[in-house]
Amino acid sequence: MQNVLFSSLVSKSTKIKIYRTVMLLVVLYGCEAWSLTLRKEHRLRVFENRVLRRILGSKREEVTGEWRRLHNEELYALHSSPDIIGVIKSRIIRWSGHVACMRERRRRDAHRVLVGRPKGRRALGRPRHRSEGNIKMDL
Repeated sequence: MQNVLFSSLVSKSTKIKIYRTVMLLVVLYGCEAWSLTLRKEHRLRVFENRVLRRILGSKREEVTGEWRRLHNEELYALHSSPDIIGVIKSRIIRWSGHVACMRERRRRDAHRVLVGRPKGRRALGRPRHRSEGNIKMDL
């Protein structure tokens, strides 16, 4: 996709549409079953900012005439779409609502993925994040 993002023949609006319809769907595949940690959130934000900077390009300062990279706030203002973390959290909450409304027979496997309580001994240190706790925090 780098050839498309760097191409001067493709308009910025087309590049943003390609990002939303192709790249974002590939990155977010199966995100309903993820348990987001701060590290994962940071890496996803870095990915989104990098792609948006390639699409939108640099900005020329009016006073000095020098080129500079866009700041994160400027990227979000120009992009005018919800950030990737907000999309993931809304999908997780929506999927957990579907699981809660399922009948008991269908719900077993999906509920097991949602709650995620593995058997066996837990490793030493801080407990890992689970989807159940993240959903409660997001709500």
